[in-house]
Amino acid sequence: MRGGKKMRLRRGVLAALALLATTMGGLAARAAPAPAEIKIGTLYASSGPFASISMPVFDGIKLWVQQVNARGGVYVKPFHKKIPIKLVAYDDQSSTATAATLYNQLITQDHVNLLLSDSGSVLTSVAVPIAKEHKMFLFDVSGTGGTFFTKDNPYIGLMAIPVSTIWPKAISDFLDDVGVKHGIKTVAILYATNDFTGTQASALKGFLEKDGKVKIVYDQGVPTSTSNYTVLINNIAATKPDAVAELGFPGNDIAFLRNLQDSGEKFRFVFTIYGGAEMDEVLKNAGAAAMKDTFSYVPSALYQYKVNFGPTLPQYHAAWEKAYPKGAGVEWGSNAVYGYMTGLVIQRALATTSGMSQLDLHHAVFALSGKLKTLDGPFELNGEGAQVGELTPIGQLQPNAKGGLDLVSVYPPQFAHGKAVFGK
Repeated sequence: MRGGKKMRLRRGVLAALALLATTMGGLAARAAPAPAEIKIGTLYASSGPFASISMPVFDGIKLWVQQVNARGGVYVKPFHKKIPIKLVAYDDQSSTATAATLYNQLITQDHVNLLLSDSGSVLTSVAVPIAKEHKMFLFDVSGTGGTFFTKDNPYIGLMAIPVSTIWPKAISDFLDDVGVKHGIKTVAILYATNDFTGTQASALKGFLEKDGKVKIVYDQGVPTSTSNYTVLINNIAATKPDAVAELGFPGNDIAFLRNLQDSGEKFRFVFTIYGGAEMDEVLKNAGAAAMKDTFSYVPSALYQYKVNFGPTLPQYHAAWEKAYPKGAGVEWGSNAVYGYMTGLVIQRALATTSGMSQLDLHHAVFALSGKLKTLDGPFELNGEGAQVGELTPIGQLQPNAKGGLDLVSVYPPQFAHGKAVFGK
């Protein structure tokens, strides 16, 4: 009787061992070998209204890829080795229709492992639904439209700049805390009607109305294609505002500043987004006289943060200047940082991910939130993938001793390097 029980027990153990061996063998057979390359797909705009923000992002991404591949590739945790990166990129020429076709091509034909959006909210807007439909995690470089981030979409994360709904809080706080003390009581808001600047305008109006210290006397949206602001400036002047916030893309800001200078109209506070964010580009096209004493956001390209991963700002700037010498066609600015910084997020995500599925990448990216600090500032995502770290101070373009302009950080106090000067 006992012999029979022992025999049955022995047979059971042998059967279990056989099943375990079969299972492990099957898992080993199914384990994917390390790929020869990690394919990263993205778009860029070499022409059209978004070229000035797209090409610096693309060049920043390319520089990161070159550096990583020079070291043998990017370390990918699931394969326990470094793997070279192949960058698959197409030119969308600033067209959303072309971009939609090319995003689909990257996913369905090129079968890229990682998908990056083109720069800015307009060209990102078509990527968001496509990535969601294909369940492809979108590394959103700088598309900050508030509608991109929803609870039902785990396939997006904003990399390099805060979501547009929180950017203008700094403008509102500055006017309320500092401007009011200098007699700023009214403001005119002029904005381009796209996901990026439209969202900022709505947020700015909400912040100002909630605080109630500065009254909005003019509120007007215009097409992003607007290239002449003369009539609009005259209309603004008729309302006699103390402050003017013009929210647009670089082309809008350049045209507005030129037309404002030509008009002879003076306001005590004038704000543009790209006067600081892409200072070199706007300076080259609008001129120092048109930009003098205007206010803008202080981008990471001009403000040095402490880092715990990747190069410092001076180190990266030196590498950029070596790769793209002045006169090469692409100006140094915030977007040059955004592209490279996105590469750093990818690098850390691949080094820590538990797998290569798109949801694995989602989890790896979100796990970096609150921990990663790059030359772009603290990386922090909310639950929907919107960037809520990497906040932008307010600065003013003030004359320097060399006859040029410096973007001097003036607010909030903990980031201030100087004091604001208001017009009379």
